[in-house]
Amino acid sequence: MRRNLLKVWKAFGFLKAGNSQNKETMTRVKNDDCDATTNGLSDECYKSWMMEHPSAITSFDQMVSKAKGKSIVVFLDYDGTLSPIVDDPDLAFMSDEMRSAVREVAKNFPTAIISGRSREKVYEFVQLTEVYYAGSHGMDIMGPPHQVKSCDAQYQIKALDKQGHEVILFQPAKDFLPAIQKISNVLEEKTQKIEGALIEDNRFCISVHFRRVHEKDYDTLEEKVKSVVKNYPEFRLTSGKKVMEIRPSIKWDKGCALEYLLDTLGFSDSSDVLPLYIGDDRTDEDAFKYLLKVIRRRGEGYPIIVSATPKETKAAYSLRDPSEVLSFLTHLAKWRNSFSGHSVD
Repeated sequence: MRRNLLKVWKAFGFLKAGNSQNKETMTRVKNDDCDATTNGLSDECYKSWMMEHPSAITSFDQMVSKAKGKSIVVFLDYDGTLSPIVDDPDLAFMSDEMRSAVREVAKNFPTAIISGRSREKVYEFVQLTEVYYAGSHGMDIMGPPHQVKSCDAQYQIKALDKQGHEVILFQPAKDFLPAIQKISNVLEEKTQKIEGALIEDNRFCISVHFRRVHEKDYDTLEEKVKSVVKNYPEFRLTSGKKVMEIRPSIKWDKGCALEYLLDTLGFSDSSDVLPLYIGDDRTDEDAFKYLLKVIRRRGEGYPIIVSATPKETKAAYSLRDPSEVLSFLTHLAKWRNSFSGHSVD
């Protein structure tokens, strides 16, 4: 089945034989962000992809039937998942309906939002005290007041949240903050003449948005960004939807953040937990990969991709867009409200 599906993708030009992961960053980003029309992808192609990654909405009853006796833990990306992708990243507001749905889910299940944005920025968008927040792709986590022994104690700091409750801040990349500030300042200077380019300081990583950059300036922008990053070998350049990101080269990603949060929530060795993660971007694949390990070890877990076009993914299920995410979360909260406690027996 998967071999036939790949043939369909190649026939429509979605995949190219021998496509190397070492291709130019900007090219990979542009290919990630295209829609079905510009790629000539048909509804038939998407339906074929859906056979491999069925809808989490139509599969909902089947999914929750496996939650018997387990504690569901919910992990969510922000941009493209809880809010639509927009031209101006400062205007990526979530709807009141989405906020209400996330609030209801968080009342019933431990819930965390793991985003590439700074933790403070995500909180400004979400404005919910019921959830845990992890910014900078998990390099800045505000979690439960439980230290993880396997993690370096110097990066785990006791703090108080906005309600005065004790929490633990985990920041494994804090040693890189001076260099991150230098890189951000240099990028601002080098890109200021490129119309539409936007440098976003996400505390422990830097995003270079080019959604509003003229296509003729793509190569120039990419060259300038690479010329800066090459002077900082302890950093790496990655890509997302119309964005390039500069991150410290440490072994930490959204999958590690998911594992860390499960540990602090008391589920590190539990066989009675059912984690689900919903995300739309390449960086969310790290969380999906970790969930696959959880599934192999413990039997259950749901990686869910948000995408309106076929794409290579480790996710088992799919949702088409944030409106379907809203529907899924609403279903989940309503389903849970018919039970009491955190486990469904």
